[in-house]
Amino acid sequence: MDSDDLALRFAAGNPGALEEVYAAHGRLVFSLCLTALRHRQDAEDAAQQVFTRAWRSRESFDPSYPVGAWLTGITRRVIADHLDRRRRQQQAAEAEVAEWSRADQPVLSDAVVDRLTVTDALDLLGPPADEILKLVYTEDLPHREVAERLGMPVGTVKSHVHRGLARLRERLEVRDV
Repeated sequence: MDSDDLALRFAAGNPGALEEVYAAHGRLVFSLCLTALRHRQDAEDAAQQVFTRAWRSRESFDPSYPVGAWLTGITRRVIADHLDRRRRQQQAAEAEVAEWSRADQPVLSDAVVDRLTVTDALDLLGPPADEILKLVYTEDLPHREVAERLGMPVGTVKSHVHRGLARLRERLEVRDV
């Protein structure tokens, strides 16, 4: 089938023609997008947008004009849109960082830092020790009540407390001071 017939069928809205246009020009469009955007996922998204835009605006396509050249023009605009969006996102991120660094940052008290450090260390212990220690020390529950709540023997709860505290001590100990 010649390119003139393909261009006419595409302009007329023939879905098969879209597949043929994609088969004939998909690699070119994708390679242009990948070269400009330098990121495979962005290039795939942009190439898809090119063919989506082409299909939606097919009524404005002049079948006497080469399809590949028309798609290249659309590709240039899609790439420009992607690059512009990237630039705006980068500027917004930079402005946010600048604003954050200029803002009066609250000074964290030693108690807050200590609480965050202990919470982080507890999370690193993993279950069930982290949960048991939180119940014993943050909710101030006796071992018996923790055992009942978790469905464990009291001796197991006490063992987890003992081993968990030893592991916490190791993590939180300041060495070579």
